[in-house]
Amino acid sequence: MKSTVFIAAALAGCFAACKSGDSKPVKPDVVAANMDTTVRPGDDFFLYANGGWIKRNPIPAEESRWTISNLVNEELYKRVRTINEKAITDSAANRSSRQLANFWLSAMDTVAIEKAGLQPLQGELTQLNAVSDIPSMMKLVADWQIKGISPCFSMFIFQDSKNSEQMAMYLYQGGLGLPNRDYYFNTDSRTTNIRNEYVKHLGKMFRLLGDDTTIAANNAASVMQLETRLAKASRKLEALRDPYANYNKFAVSDLHQLTPAVDWKVWRGNIGAQVLDSVIVGQPEFFKELQSALTSIPIAQWKTYLRWNLISSSADYLSKPFVDEDFNFYSRIIRGAKEQRPRWKRVLDTQKDVMGELVGKLFVKEYFDETAKKRYADMVEAIRGALKARIEKLDWMSDSTRQKALHKLATMKKKVGYPDTWKDFSSMEITSAPYVINMQQARAWWHQFYLNKLGKPVDRTEWDMPPQEYNAYYNPSNNEIVLPAGIFTIPGYLDAEVDDAVVYGYAAASTIGHEITHGFDDEGRKFDANGNLLSWWTEADEKKFNKKAQVMIDQFNGYVVVDTLRINGQATLGENIADLGGILLGWDAFVQTEQYKKGDKLAGLSPAQRYFLGYSLGWLGHAQKESLANQLLTDVHSPAQYRVNGPMADVDAFYSTFDVKPGDKLYRADSMRVRIW
Repeated sequence: MKSTVFIAAALAGCFAACKSGDSKPVKPDVVAANMDTTVRPGDDFFLYANGGWIKRNPIPAEESRWTISNLVNEELYKRVRTINEKAITDSAANRSSRQLANFWLSAMDTVAIEKAGLQPLQGELTQLNAVSDIPSMMKLVADWQIKGISPCFSMFIFQDSKNSEQMAMYLYQGGLGLPNRDYYFNTDSRTTNIRNEYVKHLGKMFRLLGDDTTIAANNAASVMQLETRLAKASRKLEALRDPYANYNKFAVSDLHQLTPAVDWKVWRGNIGAQVLDSVIVGQPEFFKELQSALTSIPIAQWKTYLRWNLISSSADYLSKPFVDEDFNFYSRIIRGAKEQRPRWKRVLDTQKDVMGELVGKLFVKEYFDETAKKRYADMVEAIRGALKARIEKLDWMSDSTRQKALHKLATMKKKVGYPDTWKDFSSMEITSAPYVINMQQARAWWHQFYLNKLGKPVDRTEWDMPPQEYNAYYNPSNNEIVLPAGIFTIPGYLDAEVDDAVVYGYAAASTIGHEITHGFDDEGRKFDANGNLLSWWTEADEKKFNKKAQVMIDQFNGYVVVDTLRINGQATLGENIADLGGILLGWDAFVQTEQYKKGDKLAGLSPAQRYFLGYSLGWLGHAQKESLANQLLTDVHSPAQYRVNGPMADVDAFYSTFDVKPGDKLYRADSMRVRIW
């Protein structure tokens, strides 16, 4: 998945400041303006390409990182806010506008939110007080899961990995308040401090719930003890990327083998999934430990843990003391932000999560037309052709595997800009109720939306991101790439103002080529052309692939980012392969263009130089050390600097373009460069 890419003319508008009169200011060159030419490109290409901008643009106090993604979103926020404000005046005319207006007004009405305090959660707190045993506790867990509160374990509905024509329910490890299991056990000073601060945060939240200092401290220790037990049974980040190891299908009637204390048939009815006959358990050992915890931990301790889950899941939608304390721990201590972002931006982020496509339908009418959609659809085909040519020439792949790879590539679907068919949100109940209640209603709507898919044909036309999202993804179960309109954005420049070299680096390489390559990375390659988890490689080819992938694992394991923290080469392997593949495919497509063939310089830079600078533009930015440390432990993406320097060190054309030689810091001997696709 990618978090940055390119602009469509209709999406961009006129970002630059305009002067009075007929003359317009001359814009700086889109890539040259960001450079720091005091840095040698062969030593640190990321800083060579982006260092000038970084020096001039410190990270704002309310952000933990400041990147091109933030700059793009600044423009998108303004557009979406306008849509919401217009919805207020249009609310009487149609239900969609009324839903948007109700959500926006309830979320922005801080006077009512402060006055309400904890009152909107009294129903859940009363329900919790009535819990007396495991059956009543699991009834509460089911009720809360419907509302988007997920204690104990995670639950979601998605295509069956081994039968992409059917939807399945997945049960996964979860229930932790820290970002993942490593935060409970790593012994470096940074993580140890976060763990200590977490216990303090728990105590503060319990005090906000009304506990005195002693009881709050005891409750904090109790929650930490219980979560540490769950964390010990949880898999590490890299282990969660193995699709075979995380696929364990059980009949609902057989789940008692893992957790005899839970009546899963009753739980199934409580979440409204009576038709459910089987589930896919990601980590059986976690549910065995959950069984042990349920039968050995007193119910009173579980109720304390559940009380914490309720308030933690709801904090952002409650009064200021809860919002501030939640920010202090999760944003300031863990990610390094100094101040909270403006409320209206936080509200728009939340709105995008729960009704993004409803907003998106209005968004694309204004900012993304058919011409823009066609441009990037055509670019997908250019990249598809580049990968086809590479697969045909691979010297390490057998003909049997090659033909299946070519078939998978040829049948890979593309979704560009926005859906052809929009989701119907008309039944989502968004009223003038308190903000937290509207959030529960929205989450309950999504719960039912996915439950309704069980037992029905898979709808392969759906999107899992709204069109205004500044992101993209590859879905292996559909064998598709999805490129929302928002991803095609360079702030400050119209489409016609950006040359092909930059476009091919910024859009074709770092997004389109990246997402297509995901179909053939260490995880995506395990799914066939129909989206099923099914081995289609010869054993010999698989061994060759893994040997080549190990070179990349070793390369990224060597990068120290913060203090002594390194990139996890195994956990980030799929994204690193996709980054390298994207650069290579974008380059292959770019050399076919007229600009490359002519070779004329622009802003003193050759077309080839501008291509690589265009790719680096997609990773423009910098981050607080706290944010980087968090990313290293929780994210399968490498930090931005290494998403540039890492793959560049493996690209032959980069060496020739910037005259990289032995002795330069990025130089890797030919025999050490990653050669996969």
